[in-house]
Amino acid sequence: MSALDDTICAVATPAGEGGVGIVRVSGPQAFPIASNIVRLRSAKALSDIKPYQLYLGKFLWDQFQTYDQVKQSSPAVLDEVLIVNMRAPRSYTGEDVVEIHGHGGPLVVRAICEALTQAGARMAEPGEFTKRAFLNGRLDLTQAEAVLDTIQANSLHSLKLAQEHLQGGLSGVIQGHRDALVKLLAHVEAEMDFGEEDIQFIEQHELQENLRKMARAIEILVESTQEGRIIREGIRTVILGRPNVGKSSLLNAILDTDRAIVSDIPGTTRDVLEESVMVDGVMIRLFDTAGLRESTDELEQEGMSRAEAVIQRADVLIMAFDQSHSLTEQDVSFIKLYKQKPRVMVLNKCDLPPKVSLEDLQAHVKQHETQNEFETEYIQASTVSGEGIEELKRRLKTLAVGKRHEAVDSVLVSRLRHKVLLQQATEALQNALAAIDDTQSAECVALELRVALQALGEIVGVVTNEDILDQIFKEFCIGK
Repeated sequence: MSALDDTICAVATPAGEGGVGIVRVSGPQAFPIASNIVRLRSAKALSDIKPYQLYLGKFLWDQFQTYDQVKQSSPAVLDEVLIVNMRAPRSYTGEDVVEIHGHGGPLVVRAICEALTQAGARMAEPGEFTKRAFLNGRLDLTQAEAVLDTIQANSLHSLKLAQEHLQGGLSGVIQGHRDALVKLLAHVEAEMDFGEEDIQFIEQHELQENLRKMARAIEILVESTQEGRIIREGIRTVILGRPNVGKSSLLNAILDTDRAIVSDIPGTTRDVLEESVMVDGVMIRLFDTAGLRESTDELEQEGMSRAEAVIQRADVLIMAFDQSHSLTEQDVSFIKLYKQKPRVMVLNKCDLPPKVSLEDLQAHVKQHETQNEFETEYIQASTVSGEGIEELKRRLKTLAVGKRHEAVDSVLVSRLRHKVLLQQATEALQNALAAIDDTQSAECVALELRVALQALGEIVGVVTNEDILDQIFKEFCIGK
C-alpha cells in the first residue's frame, strides 16, 4: 500500500441507488482538497467549521476545467450535499477526515470521487482506511479484523462476537498474557546478567507455575476456535444419504421454501446446493448433496465427488434414512463411513407406514461405535407434515455450538491466524518448561519465552509483517 502522506478518497456506502451516498476523504490534505469541490451555504471555509457536525453545502465541479480555472469561474452545481469534518487524531483513521454526503445515485458519488482525484486525492485501496487506523494507533490488529467481521456478520451471535473483539475483548486478554510474559522474561534475563553473583530473581517453582498457568489459559483460547469460527461463519451442515431418501425435501422443509428440485427419479440432485437459515441467532449453512451410490453417469459421479469434498469440511452431518423402507447395505455403509463428525440421524418420511424404527437405527449405529465417536442425535421427521423439522434445527445448533457462548462470558477466538499464533505461543511455553525440567541454561528458556512473546505480539499487531498486513486488509471492501 502507498505511503501515509497521501490523501485518499472512496465511496463509503454500498454500490447502487440509495437515499444517501457518502464519499470519505482522509489524509493530510483532506480539508484543502475537499474545499476545491464543495462550498458551504454559510460561505465559511471548511477548515473553520466545527468538527463532527453536519453542514449544508453544494458540490461544484466542471470536469473540463482545471482547478485554477474553476476558482475564477462558476462551475456547475451537481448536487446539494451535507459535509462533516473530523480532525486528527480524533477520527476513524487518526487523520484529518472529510465526509461528503450526497444523494445516493451512482453518477453522483462517481462524480464526487473523480472531482476529488482531480483535486489531488487518490482512490483508496481495499481496507486502506482501516489500515491507516491501525498504523496510527486507533485500532490494534484484532480490532481491525473485527471491523471486517462486523461488516460481514451473518447472525446476531456473529455480530456480538465481532463487537466483543472490536471493543478490545480479545486484545485485552492477549495483551495481559504479553505483559505477564514480559515480566517473567525480565526475571530470566536478569538472572542471566547477574548469574555470577548468585542472585535469584524468581524462584524456579514460581516460574514454572506461572508458565503452566499461562500455557493452559492460551490452550483454552485455542480450544475456543472451533466454536468461534462457527459463530462467525455459520454451521456448515451437510445433508447426505443414498438417493431418494428425501434429502432435497429436508432442505426445502428446513428452509421453508422450494429451493431444491424434488423428484422420485434417483440422481435428480447433481450438484451441491447451499442455502442458509437462522436458528436462535446462529446461521446454519445447509448443503444438499447428490445421493451417494455407484453410478456410471459422469455428471452424477462429479456431483458425488463434490459431495464428498463438502462432507470433509462439514461441522455437522444430517444423515437421512427412509423410514418407509428397511435399512439397506448402503445405509449401513454410510453409518460406518461417516462417523468423524457430529451427526443427526434423521428417519425421514415418518408420515408413511414404518419399515424401520429409531431403535433399529440406534442399534446399527452402536454396533459400529468406538470410544472416540462424536455425539450422535436421533430424530423422526416428515417433510410433508413438518413433524420434527423445528427440533432438527435446534439439535443442529446444539451439536455444533452448544450453550457455552450463551452461558459463559468468555472470549472466543474465531480466526485461523489467531489460532496458529496461539498454538505457536503454547508450544514455545511448553518448550520453556521442558528446558527448565532438563536444567538447560537460562538462555534456552529466555529464547523460548521470546518466541512466545513474538507470537502473541503478532496477534495484536505489536509485531507486524507487511505481507500479513496486506493479506488482512485486502479482504476489506474499498471505502473501509
